[in-house]
Amino acid sequence: MTPLTFQTLRLLADGEFRSGEAMARALGVSRATVWNALHGLDGAGLEIFKVRGRGYRLSQPLAWLERAAIERELGVHAGEFSIEVLDLAASTNTLLMERAAVGAGGGSVVAAEWQTHGRGRRGRIWHATPGAALTFSVLWRFQQGAGALSGLSLAVGVAVTRTLARFGVSEAGLKWPNDVIWRGRKLAGMLIEMQGEVNGPSAAVIGIGLNCRLPDALRERIDQPVVDLAQIIDAVPDRNRVIALLLVEIAQVIEQFADSGFAPLRDEWQSHHVYQDKPVRLSLPDAGSIDGTARGVDDTGALLLETGSGVRRVHSGDVSLRIRNGI
Repeated sequence: MTPLTFQTLRLLADGEFRSGEAMARALGVSRATVWNALHGLDGAGLEIFKVRGRGYRLSQPLAWLERAAIERELGVHAGEFSIEVLDLAASTNTLLMERAAVGAGGGSVVAAEWQTHGRGRRGRIWHATPGAALTFSVLWRFQQGAGALSGLSLAVGVAVTRTLARFGVSEAGLKWPNDVIWRGRKLAGMLIEMQGEVNGPSAAVIGIGLNCRLPDALRERIDQPVVDLAQIIDAVPDRNRVIALLLVEIAQVIEQFADSGFAPLRDEWQSHHVYQDKPVRLSLPDAGSIDGTARGVDDTGALLLETGSGVRRVHSGDVSLRIRNGI
C-alpha cells in the first residue's frame, strides 16, 4: 500500500468501473503505474474486478474516514478533540506517543486506514484493511502518575461496550484486560501506552481496533477467532459515526476515571466479564502458567484469580488469559 494506491482507490471508491487510461490521466501517471498500484490488493483484503474493455472496479464501494465527517458527528463535542485522519501510518499509537513526548495536547486523535506496523497487546499484529475496521489512537493527559492509572484499559472497555450497545450489539463481553468479545470471537481490542513522571503528570495513548467488515482474505491471516459488526447487526453504521460516538464515550469514562479511579466502573465492567467464575489458565512471560477460577476484578482493575492457595491479584503485565482447555 502506497500513497498512489490510495489515490487510485479513491477513484474507485464508488464501486463503478474506471478504465486504466482514465485513471492514469487523472493521476498523471502511466497505465502500467496504475496497474502496479493496484497489484496485490486482493491479498490485502480488497477485491478488484478487472474486465478487458471496461477497466477496474472494487467488489464493493469504499466509504472513507474523513475528519470533517467525524467532527459533524461529534457535534457539540467536536471542540474537545484534535483529529487527524491518515491513509497510511506505521502505527497510530507510535505516532501519537512521539507527539505526546513533544507536547501534543490531550484529546489529540490519529486514525489511519492502513497501518504497516499496527500493534495489539503482547506485540501481536493488528490486521486491518481500508474500510474494514477502525484503527485509531487517542492521547489523554492526567495529573496523576502512570502508577495511579491502573484499570484504565478496563475503563476504556466499558466505554466501548456502551458505544456498541447504541448500535445494537447487546452481547459484547469484556475479556481481561483489554479485549471485546462477541460469542467467543474477538470484535475489538485496546492497547494503552503511557509516559510521564512517577508522581505525575502523565500521558496515556489509547489505541482502539474495531472490526467493522472484514474480508475473507484478511480473516485467514488472523490467528484467533474474530467477528465483525457486519456479522452481528443488519446494517453496519458509517465508520465516521462509530468513531465519533466512541470518542464521546471514551472521554466521559476517562473523566470519571481521572476523578475517582476504576472503582465506580467496576460493577459495569464485571457485568460484561466473559470469564466470570469460569476455570481459566493464566500464561506467564516465563512460559509458566497458573490455573484457577476467574472471580472478576478488584477496584484497581487487577484480576482476581482464585487458586488452590487462595485468591491471587494479577496486574496485566505481559500475561495471557484463556479458558482452560479452550480459548
